[in-house]
Amino acid sequence: MGKILFFILKIFKRIRVAWLRLTGKTESDIHAQRITSGKAWDEFCDNLKSAGAALMYPGTPRDAFQQAEGVRYLSRLTRAALEAYVEYGDVRFPELRRMVHETVKLGADNPDNHYLNAQISGAYEYRITGKRNTIDYLGFFTQNGTYGEPGGMAPCGVLEGTDLVLESDGTFEIILSKERKGRNWLKIEDSSSLLMVRQTYLDRANERPAEMKIENLDGRQFPDPVTPDKIDKGLATAALFVAGAPVLFAKWANGFKEHANQLPIFDPEVSNAAGGDASIIYHHSYWTLKDEEALMISFMAPDCDTWNFQLNNYWMESLDYRYFPISVNKHSAVKGSDGKITIIVAKSDPGLPNWIDTCAHHEGTMCLRWYRLRNGARPVVPDCSVVLLSDLVAHG
Repeated sequence: MGKILFFILKIFKRIRVAWLRLTGKTESDIHAQRITSGKAWDEFCDNLKSAGAALMYPGTPRDAFQQAEGVRYLSRLTRAALEAYVEYGDVRFPELRRMVHETVKLGADNPDNHYLNAQISGAYEYRITGKRNTIDYLGFFTQNGTYGEPGGMAPCGVLEGTDLVLESDGTFEIILSKERKGRNWLKIEDSSSLLMVRQTYLDRANERPAEMKIENLDGRQFPDPVTPDKIDKGLATAALFVAGAPVLFAKWANGFKEHANQLPIFDPEVSNAAGGDASIIYHHSYWTLKDEEALMISFMAPDCDTWNFQLNNYWMESLDYRYFPISVNKHSAVKGSDGKITIIVAKSDPGLPNWIDTCAHHEGTMCLRWYRLRNGARPVVPDCSVVLLSDLVAHG
């Protein structure tokens, strides 16, 4: 279906170009007319209203608590989209910003990650300069396409881990271009639209994220004045993001119910199309528990750089990790005497290690990640079982 829609959009664009040639108008003329007539704003509001369809997607919870979370979710995405595509959407003067963070959450956002994004274009070349500091992992990724569009977010360039060449003082320089340049090169293509920087903590309390900035290499010193083109396109892209992303992840969450309270491996092609890291194995699923129940998740971790587990609400927003223990990773987890990890998801603390707080929720989504498997290791599917919380407390 996505390929068919993409084909239809290509035909529509060709018809539009032909129509513009016949009428003697330019794209800029059309954008100016849409801005001055108010049509650009009206369409943005109409499309934003249509994003509410995600709250009524088949299978979504209809109770007031989870619907309130859903409305907050849409408001958060609207804030993030306007910043990304209107306020900071100039690909000639990009800025690295935290689009997803403690109060904007999307697609099982990782509590161990410090995300940075910048809007870019394959029409330009860029340079990133910065200092590595002490964060456990640092990776740079370019993506083609946009959330909600046919084809999704296709991976493009990757530069991560020990492949990043550092100076003796920990500083670095990266060139983003179509052809290889410099010691640190990050590939972009004609359709590249996004730079993503993932920084992953093992020990958030004691590690310091990298510092960096991005600049366009075409010699521009100052940005141009705002144009109708920029605002019209920015509003349209923001609305597409707010309307498209929640439907995508609502569809995922509904599908996860087929294996509730289990953690099978998630299709890597699907996760990559949504901007996932191709070097990570994901186990996305659904959880549902009564007040008196707990979910026990046990495994012997494979040989990998690190791993983590997190709990989300239905909308695939991580629960509030600022105040509650909703995730655990390779550094923070306590092993059993047999070397196994046992994670306990429950509404209250049973007095055992690796407790994950449901934060007043009775259902939602969850995610387990294996980062960069090593030495031929294979992903492990955990043993999952629902038990009585009282039994765990009694043995705690």
